Amino acid sequence: MAENRLYNAAAKGDERALHELLEQDPFLLDTVSYTCPNKTPLHVATINGHLAFVRQILNRNPQLAEELDAQRSSALHIASAKGYVEITRELLSAAPDMCLSRDSQGRNPLHLAAMKGRVEVLIELVRSLPLAAREKMDQGLNLLHLCVKHSQLEALKILVPNLREFIDSKNDDDDTILHMAVMDKQIEIIQYLVGNTNIDVNATNSRGQTVMAILEQSPPDKTISEIRNILRPGLCNSHNTHKQSQPVKWLTKKRDAIMVVAILIATMAFQAGLSPAGGVGKKIYTRFKWQHGDQPTQSRRVCNGP
Repeated sequence: MAENRLYNAAAKGDERALHELLEQDPFLLDTVSYTCPNKTPLHVATINGHLAFVRQILNRNPQLAEELDAQRSSALHIASAKGYVEITRELLSAAPDMCLSRDSQGRNPLHLAAMKGRVEVLIELVRSLPLAAREKMDQGLNLLHLCVKHSQLEALKILVPNLREFIDSKNDDDDTILHMAVMDKQIEIIQYLVGNTNIDVNATNSRGQTVMAILEQSPPDKTISEIRNILRPGLCNSHNTHKQSQPVKWLTKKRDAIMVVAILIATMAFQAGLSPAGGVGKKIYTRFKWQHGDQPTQSRRVCNGP
C-alpha cells in the first residue's frame, strides 16, 4: 500500500522512495493528511531528524506543517523538543504561527524547548515570533519558570534579556523564579539571578514567604549557608534602597506643601490687585469680621450715614 511505503520512507529518510511514490501518485501527500490516524509522514521524518526528507515534504505540501497528531503536537513541537535547529527553521518558514500552537498539555514549541534546554532552537523561535515567548502554561508558569523548574540555566540566560518584564512575575502560587530556585537549592541559577538581574529578593508568595524565610525553614547544611551568602548582598542593597527612599519621600511632601502655600499667596496678591480700597476686597474683609463677632460700632454707622 502506498501510504505504508510512504511512512517507511519517512522513517528511513529515503528521498528516492518518496520521489517514486509521488511520481505514481502526485496527490499522495495531500490525501495522507486526511487519512492518517495519528502522525503524518512529516511528524515521522521530524522525529527521526531527516532534514532533507522534511524539506522535500514541505516543498510538495507546506500545509502539513500545520497538521497535529493525537497529542495535538505539530512537527514544530517535535523539532523543538528534539533540538533540531535546521528542521525548526524549515518548519518556521512554512508555518511560523505554529509557535503559538499548544499540545494536549498546553505547551507551545517554546515551552518544550525551554524545558529541554534547546538553546539554539529557543533563539530561532523567539526571533520568529516573540509573542509566543510571553505565553504561559497551566499553573501560571512562563518560560522563565520552566527554565528554573527544569534546571536549564543556559536557556534562562538566553531568555532573560528578552523577557526582563517577567523577572518578578509569579506563578499561581505567587512564587517567583527566585522562590523556585531557592526551594530546589539551585545555586548556579540563584547566583545568576542575584548577580545579573534586578529580581526582588524580598517578594513574598501566597504563603507570605520570602526566599530568606524559605531558607530559615530548611534544615541547616552547607548548601543553605552558601545560598544565604549569595542572597545577602541583594538583601543589603534592597535595604539601602529603602532607607534612601525615606528622605526623598519627606522632601517630596515638603515641596508639595510649599507649592500649595506659594499658590495661595500668589492668588491672594492677585485678588488684592484686582480689588481697590473700599472695593470688593474691603467688603469681603468687613463681612469676615462681622461673621466672626467683630460687629461695626454705632459711630461707624453714623459716619457712614446717608
